[in-house]
Amino acid sequence: MNQPEITYPKTDKINVTDTYFETVVTDPYRWLEDDQSAETKNWVKAENEVTQVYLQQIPFREAIRKKLEKLWNYEKYSAPFKEGKYTYFYKNDGLQSQSVLYRQLENAEPEVFLDPNTFSADGTTSLAGISFSKDGLLAAYQISEGGSDWRKVIVLKTSDKSSIGDTLIDIKFSGLAWKGNDGFYYSSYDKPKEGSQLAGLTQHHKLFYHKLNTPQSSDQLVFGGEKTKRRYIGAYLTEDERFLVITAAESTTGNELYFQDLTKPDSPIINMVDNFESEQQIVDNVGNTLFIHTNLNAPNFKLVKVDAADLKTENWQDLIPETENVLEITTGGGKLFAEYLKDATSFILQYNYDGQMEHQIELPFVGTAGGFSAKKEEKETYYTFTSYVYPATIFKYDIASGKSEIYKKLGVNFDPEKYESKQVFYPSKDGTKIPMIITHKKGIEFNGKNPVLLYAYGGFGVSLTPAFSTSNIILLEQGGIYAVPNLRGGGEYGENWHLAGTKLKKQNVFDDFIAAAEYLIQNKYTSKEYLAIAGGSNGGLLVGATITQRPDLCRVAFPAVGVLDMLRYHKFTAGAGWAYDYGTAQDSEEMFKYLHQYSPYHALKPADYPATMVTTADHDDRVVPAHSFKFAARLQEFHQGKAPVLIRIETNAGHGAGRSTAQVINQEADKWAFMLWNMDLNRKE
Repeated sequence: MNQPEITYPKTDKINVTDTYFETVVTDPYRWLEDDQSAETKNWVKAENEVTQVYLQQIPFREAIRKKLEKLWNYEKYSAPFKEGKYTYFYKNDGLQSQSVLYRQLENAEPEVFLDPNTFSADGTTSLAGISFSKDGLLAAYQISEGGSDWRKVIVLKTSDKSSIGDTLIDIKFSGLAWKGNDGFYYSSYDKPKEGSQLAGLTQHHKLFYHKLNTPQSSDQLVFGGEKTKRRYIGAYLTEDERFLVITAAESTTGNELYFQDLTKPDSPIINMVDNFESEQQIVDNVGNTLFIHTNLNAPNFKLVKVDAADLKTENWQDLIPETENVLEITTGGGKLFAEYLKDATSFILQYNYDGQMEHQIELPFVGTAGGFSAKKEEKETYYTFTSYVYPATIFKYDIASGKSEIYKKLGVNFDPEKYESKQVFYPSKDGTKIPMIITHKKGIEFNGKNPVLLYAYGGFGVSLTPAFSTSNIILLEQGGIYAVPNLRGGGEYGENWHLAGTKLKKQNVFDDFIAAAEYLIQNKYTSKEYLAIAGGSNGGLLVGATITQRPDLCRVAFPAVGVLDMLRYHKFTAGAGWAYDYGTAQDSEEMFKYLHQYSPYHALKPADYPATMVTTADHDDRVVPAHSFKFAARLQEFHQGKAPVLIRIETNAGHGAGRSTAQVINQEADKWAFMLWNMDLNRKE
């Protein structure tokens, strides 16, 4: 295929330098960090025009978009949950911009409770969370506009869905925890000054209590602020509403743990864990006994119990001990559900509160199960099961018998019998065995000519587990392959696996990813000419680092909403909280040199890079778009090949959550069109 010549927008270079430990670092595109300036907005417009002109020339782009629209057009449901006398669930008729929250009484027809499609004309305002009072009579819901992490909170009576006049603004990274029917706890930051709301630092979280029918300005500061400066503060109540639980953290890993007995007037907030060296949550209580999920001296997590009157960690007693598999805990129907990860796939055991195992939940086959949450008096609960070849299916689970039955099977046009997923283990550069799940049509020939999308994350203890993707049908139907390795830095094998991909060990993550690509090539699943790599956020960093270190590795690259300037990431929004994983350029000369060496923006040099489509969004206030702007500008400067290196900037969207269905479909269509076109593959109808 002859690629047309692309004339990239002229991007000014302005001489800006920083000195780190006597090393001078140039940053000629720093002016693009000012998202409010006319110059940046003009640059964004010019880059988007070039990208759209390129995408419009792909003859099968519109056919892919229409195919995706057809595939997407089926009813989608969430697992139901009970609040008060109603059962609630989310449903999308197919192509609605946002899913609608319904409710129903037993044996009655469902009714619309909240329809976020009425919140905005273009479908980009989303329902970003809802919390009900214990009796189900009141609800507080969050809305996100344009994908922003800043939220509004609206309170209503569930009986007639009428607002009670309380609308809170400028809420960020917060749950909502009701205390009776009088009010609720929430967390937020001081809003950055006007003009820097997208990129401005959000450093000190504050926990407030909002009493209904009072102005937000009079909300009581419960924890945080100047007295206890913490970057992340969360709060929730135990189900009996006896204890207020507060978690406080400086980074995305490790937290202090506090609690307050709300049954005693003016009771103090008591510190249970006074350091950030482990992670812990109170998952439930029975009277004075607290049940805590923790990785204190247990990298794969365990469940312990302790008396609220004698909280010291040396008094914690193991209830469900640590095993070789990572443990999550959910509660429902007066039982404990131990959700284990075994090689990044689920198996579930049901325990009673004495720590006795009662049932192993029988899952359809290897995949991911999640849910099992229910109030203590419930006799049944629900969970969702999925895999790369098994569309998400909702099961109803009888807690007493341990039996499951299908509750809702979604109607996507996909036949699992025609496809297979298999897990392989391949050696990384240092010999570490890395698991990878490879999904494709049964019977395809491994001749090095199959288009492959290699997707990964590798950070922050996040586990990538099998999940069905409607979008991936486009690839799989073409005889393509979808491959997902579980890199170090993730949480698939507990905290030790996470730590093996952090700070001065971050290169392990990139090595694991590169080794995955090499395994696929060596075993004839594909070849360089038919390999695309993708990742978002921390995964965008992964892709950026991979193409700067190995521009010869693949044909196509998709760094999405990536952290791409590793010397300055901590200067924007809540970025400083990522330092546990990354370290900062100010920590030490060794840390600076390590970051500077792999930072994708700084590591770019003249080379023939893969066809690259950087993606970001104008309202991303988590990983600010400046990362992608600067990286794309420098990539275009240094690129010596003919393959396109473009940036696609979504408007009225954020880091990913809350996008409208149309936005998702359009971006996915552009991704597949760009990938297949640059592999010189004509999409089969």
